[in-house]
Amino acid sequence: MMLDVQAFFAEREERELSEFAFRTAHTRGREKPCTPCTIRTEFQRDRDRIIHSQAFRRLMYKTQVFLAPAGDHYRTRLTHTLEVTQIARTVARALRLNEDLTEAIALGHDLGHTPFGHAGEAVMRKLFSPDFSHNTQGVRVVEKLENDGEGLNLTFEVRNGIACHTGKEMPVTLEGAVIRFADRIAYINHDIDDALRAGILCQDEIPADLRAVLGEKHGERINTMVSSIVRASEGSPRIEMEPDIQQATDALREFLFARVYRDSIAKVEEVKAKDMLAQLFTYFVEHPEKMPADYRETISRESVGRAVCDYLSGMTDRYAIELYRDIFIPERWRVK
Repeated sequence: MMLDVQAFFAEREERELSEFAFRTAHTRGREKPCTPCTIRTEFQRDRDRIIHSQAFRRLMYKTQVFLAPAGDHYRTRLTHTLEVTQIARTVARALRLNEDLTEAIALGHDLGHTPFGHAGEAVMRKLFSPDFSHNTQGVRVVEKLENDGEGLNLTFEVRNGIACHTGKEMPVTLEGAVIRFADRIAYINHDIDDALRAGILCQDEIPADLRAVLGEKHGERINTMVSSIVRASEGSPRIEMEPDIQQATDALREFLFARVYRDSIAKVEEVKAKDMLAQLFTYFVEHPEKMPADYRETISRESVGRAVCDYLSGMTDRYAIELYRDIFIPERWRVK
């Protein structure tokens, strides 16, 4: 049965996928060999391992833009991940790429994000290593930290897609390249949506020339960007946007940096978040015995700083806040 199923998937890919799509049969495989599944491809199996991981579940309580938002409709890192996955699969299907590989990378692309989003990432770069990034930490999560230190044992192509979903290094597959675009399309548009909901922006403040090119509404802008990728990339060994849409998308992103990401009220609490994580980092470097046993084991293999970085990076926003309270705020000071 296993041979029949694997042969069926391989034959279907050869029949249906673009010549530029990555074939599952060509995977470089896993670091630790394991028996193939009888009913799933290797990339379907990676998808399932990611969805059932603890790191994936923790994305529910990690910041996207708004730190620990009180409203129920603001994005979290988990909802961002789901929106990236939806956009990426739409592009992959239209271009006849490998949807299973695309989905697995999309679902895993932000597993290495710290609490408090890029604010937490900045603290880790300052206190642990200037080379720290959420994408390389994501690879560490799936290779070393999940599953009681055994990792998820994902295929090379999925790990590469996670590592290269942002930054200068490009992924080895077109499916990985799709995630780079899908990630940006998702956060640009849902961050506008959240900023409008929070009253940070008004619709009329979005530059009129960009609205004319990309669309007035959330769905219109996403459709414009996605459709542009499909038109520009169809029959090509590259994933790209049409120049005019790319230019407008980049300008809209710069607008968001100026109005939302840098100086808006959404960022006011970031100073507190950074200070809190910095104090936690220092505390655990000085008191490594206070960390869980699996993180303490990292000290002997690597370093105290590496262990503390792993411990803090895996926390959710609310867990980090509660831990800070437990350590630094005397009980009698708390308001009951």
